[in-house]
Amino acid sequence: MKTVLITGTSRGIGKAIAEKFLTEGHLVFGIDRLESSIDHKNYCHYVCDVRDVNNYPAHPTRPNIIINNAGTQNEADIDINLKGAINITEHYITPNIQSVLMIGSASAHTGAEFPEYAASKGGMIAMNKCLAQEVASRGITVNSIAPGFIRTPMTDVLPEDVKTALLAKIPEGKLGEAQDIANVVAFLASDESQYITGQTININGGMAMI
Repeated sequence: MKTVLITGTSRGIGKAIAEKFLTEGHLVFGIDRLESSIDHKNYCHYVCDVRDVNNYPAHPTRPNIIINNAGTQNEADIDINLKGAINITEHYITPNIQSVLMIGSASAHTGAEFPEYAASKGGMIAMNKCLAQEVASRGITVNSIAPGFIRTPMTDVLPEDVKTALLAKIPEGKLGEAQDIANVVAFLASDESQYITGQTININGGMAMI
């Protein structure tokens, strides 16, 4: 059993990642500004803003895996998406850590309608590379996931014409599922991926073939 710290677990990709690790028998700590609907004996949820370093929870068990997933598409992009990931990682990285993962975005490579969002996600990928070089000698792997368009509560409410336009950009002709991201995250955090570090794995149905 490993101890996994995940930010942004109240819904969408973060929730799917948390549930994936729980099904594998791990202990999961979630951090989110909102309450979580996850009900499991091995799940502990903390209501906390990743920007608020002074209120980060103290865990009874130090994490082995850190997953920076918390994100937003508004004026707080840089503070939450990038600075939040930096602060969480710096606060919780200890000799116990085996893996750090960043949930970036395909927009870091392709651009987006929200420049601040794309920039913050690009910053996460750059941080991933720097940190990977710094901690590799300590046996810690650091990788990023860059999701494309994933079916989440945010995409569910989009108008049909917007969804149609999105699908036209994806060779597979469908949105991804949060579980698609969770499956790859679980692999990169596992002992089977010890020789993978400093990489960004793109999961986007062929939308951006990088």
